[in-house]
Amino acid sequence: MKIPFLLVLAFPCAVLAAGGSVASYRKLHLEQKFFAEGATFGDLNRDGHADAIAGPYWYAGPDFKERHEFYPAVAFDPLRYSDNFFSYAHDFNGDGWNDILVLGFPGVDASWFLNPGKSGDKWRRNVVFLPVDNESPTFADLFGNGQPVILCMSRGQIGYATCDPKDPVRPWAFTAISPQGPWQRFTHGLGFGDVNGDGRNDILEKDGWWEQPVSLAGKPVWKQHKFAFAAGARGGSQMHVFDVNGDKLPDVITCRDAHGYGLSWFEQARGASGEISFKEHRITPLLKGEKIAGVQLAQMHAIALADFDGDGLPDIVTGKRWWAHGPKGDVEPDAAPVIYAFLLRRGASGQASYEPHLIDDASGIGVQLIVADVNGDQRPDIVSANKRGAFVFVSEKPATRK
Repeated sequence: MKIPFLLVLAFPCAVLAAGGSVASYRKLHLEQKFFAEGATFGDLNRDGHADAIAGPYWYAGPDFKERHEFYPAVAFDPLRYSDNFFSYAHDFNGDGWNDILVLGFPGVDASWFLNPGKSGDKWRRNVVFLPVDNESPTFADLFGNGQPVILCMSRGQIGYATCDPKDPVRPWAFTAISPQGPWQRFTHGLGFGDVNGDGRNDILEKDGWWEQPVSLAGKPVWKQHKFAFAAGARGGSQMHVFDVNGDKLPDVITCRDAHGYGLSWFEQARGASGEISFKEHRITPLLKGEKIAGVQLAQMHAIALADFDGDGLPDIVTGKRWWAHGPKGDVEPDAAPVIYAFLLRRGASGQASYEPHLIDDASGIGVQLIVADVNGDQRPDIVSANKRGAFVFVSEKPATRK
C-alpha cells in the first residue's frame, strides 16, 4: 500500500562534530501517532537509499516523505502500550529484498514480514518464535558468522533463537546458554560483546556476564560471572562492550535503571590470576537532583554507540523514554523528552570521561535506538519511535563556529 505522506517537519538541532565544528541535524517528525516504541533503517525498495521503519509503516528515503503500510495500522493509546517494540531489516529468504523483523510486546512473538518486491502484493507475516522475553532483546550477529540471531530470554532461560536460512518460515530454534533462572518477559538489561578478549562474544545481563565456551557442540551452559551492573533489582536497557579508556581491556557501558536514573561505564581490571572485576564510573547520577557536567536524565530505556564527533571513538547516544508507564509512572514522567550524545574524552594515564551534548529536547526515545549513516556524509543519523510518534534526525554539513 503506497501512501503519499507529507507530515515531515524540520527543526534545527546540533551536536559537536569533527574539528570542533557543529553538525546540524534536521529533525523529521514522520508520525505523530503512537504506533511503536522501536524503529530502524533499511533499504526496502532497492533504490540505494536507506528507508525508515517504524510500527506498521516504512518511509522511503532519502527524504522519508512517502509512507508505505506493511501491516494493518492501529494507533495505540499513549497511556498503554504498542504491539511493536523492535524492528530490523534483513533479507530472510535470500531473494535480494530486505524483509522486516518485528519483536512485539515483551513475552510475545517474533515475526518477519516478507517483502513483496516489485509485485506490489501484501507483505506476508511469518510468526517464527515465541516467547521473546526481556525488554532489550536484539537481532544481531552474535557469533560473527554473518547469520544474525535473536538474543533474548525465553521461558526462564537466557539464549538465542536461530533462523534456518534454507527454510526461514519454519519456527526458529532456541538455544539456551543458561540453566533455568528468574528471568521473565519484563526482565531488564541485555547485551553482548567480548568481555574477556578471547575473540568470542559473551552475553551480558544485569547480574553479570556469561562466557562463551570454546566449542558450542552439545549446547553447553556458558560460564556465569556474577557482577551487579544494575542499580537495585530492575536493571537497565541495552548493554555494550567497548574499551572506553584505551587500556586494551574491554569495559561495559549500561544504563543502571531503565525506569530510573544512572548511566555508567564499568572499567575492567584484572587480578593477579587474571580474574576480571569492574569499577564503576558514573556518566549521569543515580539520585534525583544530582547532576554531572550539568546533566541529569531518567528512563534511558535505549542506548546505542556511534562516533558523533569524528574522532574515531564511539560515543553514547541515549535519552528519555517519555511516559514509559503513563503520566504518573516512574520518575519524572513529564520531564523533557531529550536525546543526548555523550562524547567520549580520553585523557592521560587511562582517564576517560563523557561530555554531554543535547541533540533534541522534544522527541525522546522508546526502547530501541538505531544509529547509522544513511545520507553518506560519514556522520551518524538517528531513528526513534515512541509515544510521541516517529522521528528521524538527519545530519547535515557542519557550520563553522563563530
